[in-house]
Parts: sequence; C-alpha cells; structure tokens
Amino acid sequence: MVKGSDILLCLVCILFPPAAAAFVAGCCSCDLLINVCLTILGYIPGHIHGFWLIYKKMRAEEQYGAAYVYLGNGEYAAVDAAPAGAQPPNYGAAGHA
Repeated sequence: MVKGSDILLCLVCILFPPAAAAFVAGCCSCDLLINVCLTILGYIPGHIHGFWLIYKKMRAEEQYGAAYVYLGNGEYAAVDAAPAGAQPPNYGAAGHA
C-alpha cells in the first residue's frame, strides 16, 4: 500500500535522486554514494537507483509493518519484539512452581 510519505519520496527522487537515497538509506551510507555517482554519470541511472531504494522500502513496510531495520544494499530485516539481552522467563529458576 502506497503511503503519502512514499509519494513525497518519489517527488524528491524526481527532483534530486541523492536526497531521496539519503532519506531512505541514511546520510553516510554506501547507497547514497552509489546514487551520487550514478547521478553524476547520468541523471536517469540515479533515478532508477533511487526508485529501486524506495520500492525496496515499500516492500519492507508491507512485509514487516513498522518493525524493520535497513541493513544496506536495499535489504531490510524484521526487528524482534523482545529487546536485546532480554532473559527468558524463569531464568535461573530451578523449575519449581
């Protein structure tokens, strides 16, 4: 499902593809550097890469909901609901009820 933020990202990508790549992938990412290089080499390759990043973000939102993290190279992964370092129930217990 397309959201308003995705439409805004597409408009930003049409005007300046590296800005859309920075919004999706972060300011200091390899995807941003790739998009800048592609935009310098030719405006259309920068657009294609920017729209690809937006498409991958939209698929991650559909697949994982709001709980996903960007891994790089257009890949996303689900974020576990349990916080890192959480102990299982009855940790250290001897099994007595």
